[in-house]
Amino acid sequence: MLRLLDLRGRLDAGETLDYRAIVPRADFDVDHAVERVRPICAAVRHEGIEALARYSEQFDGVVPDSFRVPAAALAAAADRLDDELRAAFTVAIERRRAVSAAELGEKSVDVTLAAGAVVSQKMIPVERVGLYVPGGLAPLASSVIMNVVPAQLAGVSSIAVTSPPQKEFGGLPHPNILALCHILGIEEVYAVGGAQAIAMFAYGVPGLCPAVDLVTGPGNIYVVAAKRLLKGRIGIDSEAGTTEIAILADAAANPVHVAADLISQAEHDPAAASVLVTDSADLVARVETELERQVALTKHVERVRTALAGRQSGAVLVDDLDQGVAVVDAYAAEHLELHTADAEAVAARIRNAGAIFIGTWSPVSLGDYLAGSTHVLPTGGCACHSSGLNVKSFLKAVHLINYSREALAEVARHVEVFAAAEDLPAHGAAVTVRFEQR
Repeated sequence: MLRLLDLRGRLDAGETLDYRAIVPRADFDVDHAVERVRPICAAVRHEGIEALARYSEQFDGVVPDSFRVPAAALAAAADRLDDELRAAFTVAIERRRAVSAAELGEKSVDVTLAAGAVVSQKMIPVERVGLYVPGGLAPLASSVIMNVVPAQLAGVSSIAVTSPPQKEFGGLPHPNILALCHILGIEEVYAVGGAQAIAMFAYGVPGLCPAVDLVTGPGNIYVVAAKRLLKGRIGIDSEAGTTEIAILADAAANPVHVAADLISQAEHDPAAASVLVTDSADLVARVETELERQVALTKHVERVRTALAGRQSGAVLVDDLDQGVAVVDAYAAEHLELHTADAEAVAARIRNAGAIFIGTWSPVSLGDYLAGSTHVLPTGGCACHSSGLNVKSFLKAVHLINYSREALAEVARHVEVFAAAEDLPAHGAAVTVRFEQR
């Protein structure tokens, strides 16, 4: 089911291997999608609600009675929650809130550089954010928690959530999404999806939705393209694409667990990536056997088979664990599981991953819901330079510079010399004039 890429012996043979290029990766052509969403965003900017209605009918097959979800619908969804589901939501919120509180850390720092020379850093929450919650193949109610909780802990004063309208729910987003918004105290919720939702947040829609400063949350390629197109007018968290998992395993790994975890991510989308990296050909064979058995038993068989057999998925055979670490570091997976001896020590060697799941009892699905960590993570190799969504994603660092006359005098000549070197004499003059006798 998984295509096999055998790297064994190729380094010893003198070959130079570019792991980033040769390890399976999904195609994700955001530039092409940007041109598709450009007219959608422009229409929302200029036509407002009329454009939202047209695209809602075209893409979602339903036009909500109200694009802003009524408070009564939020409360009703919460009232109808199954008791066990409500308990799961409660635990997930508590754990994400606890981790978010720890992420917050010190919100301000003061540095005294000399007598009367103080520079402070103050962390200021973004004033208004728009949070996108996907509703396609899988309505990700869990994304409500992952977006809302860190924004609240950061101190964001205005939070709006949007999710695509669903035909089967009368043009409202999925009831679980509405219920979680109600539980978390979010009253501003919209039944708008896709690129038009991002445009609504970026430009604002008169009489419906004020513009926001920052948009966060995962979505399909058209949501990502709209975020790229409108970045600058709004801040964005990342350009998160289709989900991916990499598993680094050795011969002692449990093939039942490995197969189950590969399937769990393949279940998201036919384009989802599931990659196994191991130095054990025997493990690959045992995982293949388990995949055949478990895939036949899962609900979304065709979706899973398509993902696992796609060019974005595969098994990579390496010479040893050291090469395996190099491969997964180059891949920079959204989710990286470690099924190896001394997995904690291996985790300490990893530089690039959105989140690292250590040992067989820490599956990605735990992180998706209840670990307390974030599940809004960088994809497509972006974990080499980007972080997952966290409290600091909703904070701006602002420096406050407070020098006395004496402290400025101490460095005035340095400023003047620096300004002259850059041929910006007015910069130097702005300091010089302060000490001239009038």
